[in-house]
Amino acid sequence: MRNRFIFILLIFTQLATTQNPYPQDYFRSPLDVTLVLSGTFAELRSNHFHSGLDIKTQQREGLKVFAAAKGYVSRIKISHWGYGKALYITHPNGYTTVYAHLKKFSPKIEAYVKKIQYEKETFEIELFPTVVELLIDTDEIIAFSGNTGGSSAPHLHFEIRDKSERPINPMLFGIDIKDTKRPTILGVYAYPIDEKSHVNQTNKKTKLRLIPQTNGNYTVENIKAFGKIGFGIITYDRQDLAANKNGVSNIQTFFNGNKNFEIDFKRFSFNETKHLNRLIDYAHFKNNKSRIQKLFVQPNNPLSLYKSVDENGYINVEDSTASIYKVRIKDFKGNDTWLTIPIAGENSNNITYKKDEITDHYVYADQVTNLKEQNVSVYFPSNTFYDDFFIDFRVNNDTLTLHRPTVSAQKYFTISYDISNYTEADKDKLFIARLVGYYKNYLAYTSTTKKGNLLSARSKILDTYVLGVDTEDPEIKPVNFKEGKWLSKYRYLKVKVKDEISGIKNYRATVNGKWILMEYDAKKNLLTHDFNDNVITDTKNNLKIIVTDNVGNSSTFETIFFRK
Repeated sequence: MRNRFIFILLIFTQLATTQNPYPQDYFRSPLDVTLVLSGTFAELRSNHFHSGLDIKTQQREGLKVFAAAKGYVSRIKISHWGYGKALYITHPNGYTTVYAHLKKFSPKIEAYVKKIQYEKETFEIELFPTVVELLIDTDEIIAFSGNTGGSSAPHLHFEIRDKSERPINPMLFGIDIKDTKRPTILGVYAYPIDEKSHVNQTNKKTKLRLIPQTNGNYTVENIKAFGKIGFGIITYDRQDLAANKNGVSNIQTFFNGNKNFEIDFKRFSFNETKHLNRLIDYAHFKNNKSRIQKLFVQPNNPLSLYKSVDENGYINVEDSTASIYKVRIKDFKGNDTWLTIPIAGENSNNITYKKDEITDHYVYADQVTNLKEQNVSVYFPSNTFYDDFFIDFRVNNDTLTLHRPTVSAQKYFTISYDISNYTEADKDKLFIARLVGYYKNYLAYTSTTKKGNLLSARSKILDTYVLGVDTEDPEIKPVNFKEGKWLSKYRYLKVKVKDEISGIKNYRATVNGKWILMEYDAKKNLLTHDFNDNVITDTKNNLKIIVTDNVGNSSTFETIFFRK
């Protein structure tokens, strides 16, 4: 009897594991506050899916960040942008948790990092401690929340990754967020796919009039369609405690009762995240700043998020038929919203067709393309783009018109300028820049290399490029001190640094000839030294800061201050 009971228990345990493969109650919340999100997992971002949860920190920095479970610090990365200060902890169960945009680390981790920063004389650093160097206990404070890197407001970015470094929705592990609200639909679009198909007598992408229902679902005005059709939606979800418009968790579609498409935002890999641009209507996003999620799978789309896809999500509408297309949108908690699209099949001979732009140059997506005019050349590797298209390529003096930013690139391409006609003095100050701003009157530095008389830059953005020139030195200004001041009671030494044209490339700070760590906040153009590093021990101190921009212009700031 006892053996039978154990056997039955094992069967139930196995079934439970099969239904939910992710361990529950293993990871605790990384913060001791009610979890409120500003960003959800796999949310649509610029050129990538969001790889974790963005947890609000009550609009402030310095909240205690706890290890989600015991383990060891396997990676530490500090960068000016991106994740800023980030910590990675690998756990005995094989998963890794990630904590990003941190203000600072716990004392033992901070000491470990600063020791190596001073040894290597660098602020930006990436470290991979051994298994025994930084062991972490359950509930241990590992850091304090902040706003470093590319963060636009104080919050904690939290991830859980599997052994293959694939991010997984932390909510699958029991990280709970209160959410009783259904997703919202903002827009619906129909896409005639080939020359024979049409919707409401047009072969162009068509916006459908959305009609909210009293029960919280949606429908649209009856449409007339024929041929191969795809649909797209603009949608978002809100949790109970925040007003943020966050991403949804799952989208399914049904044609006449049969499922023909599903996308499930549970897990993805970093090498596929750039292909978000194949999921969305990229041109619509660049023109309108809103993301239509296409409910069909086009060629050259390698995303692993799709499942249960029939005929790539397209439907075929025949003449003289009546059909129903439905969309079900769910958040993680299972709150769902339905969209119903009634379709009357009607072939028509009176169709408005979209006009294709024809230029002198054509790009075959699966082939290498070289374009050259005057002193400018552009090299596109094979599979830079998803589709074949006519490209607008023109050169006028040093201005390169390279189509428009409405076509997404999945690989970097190379822009090259022959600068042999410039003087030697000017050559060292030139760089390749993209024209940005409403009036295209601002130079955005594109990382430029010089080899002989050739300037080259790699980019993923089709746009207008020019040769920029930067002859101005960077600016260096003290913030909280002046020449000869006593700073004995000060915790921090702060200096503003700025370069208006090509931007800052590097900096170096010394006191009495000895390198000191100055943390760089690129968003605030601020360098900060913490006197608690205890490397400044003299009474009279000569501070020297050298800042260099991206074309090599350099400025030096020197001053004397006192401490005891």
